[in-house]
Amino acid sequence: MQIETQRLILKPICKDDRELFEQLHQSSDVLKYVSDPFTESDINERFNCRLGEWKKTSNHWLTLTIIEKATGIKIGVTGFYPEWEPYQQAELGFLLSPEFQGKGYGKESTIAVIEYAFNQCNFHKVIATVTEGNSPSFNLLKALGFTHEGTIRDNFKLGGRWCNDLKLGLLNHEYNAI
Repeated sequence: MQIETQRLILKPICKDDRELFEQLHQSSDVLKYVSDPFTESDINERFNCRLGEWKKTSNHWLTLTIIEKATGIKIGVTGFYPEWEPYQQAELGFLLSPEFQGKGYGKESTIAVIEYAFNQCNFHKVIATVTEGNSPSFNLLKALGFTHEGTIRDNFKLGGRWCNDLKLGLLNHEYNAI
């Protein structure tokens, strides 16, 4: 499996992507709205469970490495966690290296992942959770047609303080109507 866009190649994560995965999960800029720092053990566990065959009924993330076509540089990861049974939903997620943020790569890769989730896997809904204050991610999802379905108060701790989670969703028929 490989997905190509105008400027990007998205391909399943493999052992050669370990360095990128580690850099993303150790960068305070990348993790600002995602998580407190990960231990080496946490990173290894997260990476290893994403390797291997994936199908829409899997109990692990479809993780795709994002590669800039023009340079061949690995710039981030994207994908989704399937909840096929019983909901036919996929939870979207992405991490981009700081030097590649703000260039439209997040939007371009997210569109490709959403199209794959709906058109190839036939999911009913793609959902996303954004930590309140992460305006770039929230605005990106809203621009792609996601609806802010609600706020879960004090749902997550970052840096020792409680944060609200913003829940967003996009239905298959809404996306295909855009």
